Amino acid sequence: MNKISNFFENFLKQDSLFTDKNILLSSYIPEEIPYREEQIQEAANILAPALRSEKPSNLFIYGKTGTGKTISMKYILNSMSQIAQKNNILFKYIYLNCKLKRVADTEYRLIAQLIKEFGQDIPATGLPTDEVYNIFYKLLDKEKQVIILILDEIDQLTKKIGDEILYNLTRINAELKNTKICLVGISNNLVFAENLDPRVKSSLSEEEIIFPPYNALQIQDILRKRSLKAFKPNVIQPGVIEKCSAYAAREHGDARRAIDLLRIAGEVADREGASLIEIKHLDEAEHKVETDKVITAALEQPKQFQCVLYAILLISPQKKNFFTGEIYEVYKTLCKKTKFNVLTQRRISDILAEMDMLGMINAKIISKGRYGRTREIALSLDENTILKLKELLEKSLNLD
Repeated sequence: MNKISNFFENFLKQDSLFTDKNILLSSYIPEEIPYREEQIQEAANILAPALRSEKPSNLFIYGKTGTGKTISMKYILNSMSQIAQKNNILFKYIYLNCKLKRVADTEYRLIAQLIKEFGQDIPATGLPTDEVYNIFYKLLDKEKQVIILILDEIDQLTKKIGDEILYNLTRINAELKNTKICLVGISNNLVFAENLDPRVKSSLSEEEIIFPPYNALQIQDILRKRSLKAFKPNVIQPGVIEKCSAYAAREHGDARRAIDLLRIAGEVADREGASLIEIKHLDEAEHKVETDKVITAALEQPKQFQCVLYAILLISPQKKNFFTGEIYEVYKTLCKKTKFNVLTQRRISDILAEMDMLGMINAKIISKGRYGRTREIALSLDENTILKLKELLEKSLNLD
């Protein structure tokens, strides 16, 4: 038996610390959602008319990442679906995450994805947008029903497409005879609606619910409830759940992050063959999550941002601290290779400020007296993250 087969054999024999890992995944919907009863009841009151075939008001849900917005909406809509089925009511909901690539990066793709939800495929490109809308209207209007359309991370949609799409979606009901459509927008951006076109704003955000952040004690309680079902008894060392919730509370009360951390800590301990999940496993999980967060953030940024970051990664092995001017020189040579337009030094300063905010660099502003001010920059990433990031940016910028 080869080495890898041995590994899998031993893996199967090894006892896992988990009894059901699914309970710690973001797709899991618990039977109860603690500390969100008020928001759930409020949303249920707004959406309930759909069960009487009446169109509910459009609804907007705000709150920072990990405050229970998505899970609460799925919980409500699952419950509504069960009641509708039991009482033979025609009811359908469609959930779309607008952050997903190839789902909502153009108006065409978004409507094509909605058509797909009704079991019909259309070409990925090529048809006139008007025709795509007509296919969608016909599918919608086949039966007398109410459809709730949930657009999660709706701010990502307008960022990519602009807010005309939202105006078109809010006007759909005027085109339909049988079906009524209700829009539910979910956003992490608390000022999102303020920047919308006034006509979109008035037709879209008829009702609003804000989800506040969880505090450390609430996150602890959520983690305890989940861990009782997810892990074997007494495998979590005292202090792990407390430290895990403190990490997440520091990040504006992000319960999803806390649950992810606990799951990854369990996986790290499992891989080691440990009999307990200890603080050291949690620290390793935190490090892994931080690395993944930085890498995901970098790869989601525009190519110019990636180009500046790559310039910093090229300079950093030679110098611990460097200045904006040095980055700008390396960035300009990279622009020649990648055939990008060279942005002004002022624009590069804005990008550096964004990197500082994302925790990728530490930027200190230094005064040079009558010669003005400059930024002294240091990378705030560890060796492994730098290597991984460098490789991924080379692919993204076609430099490999």
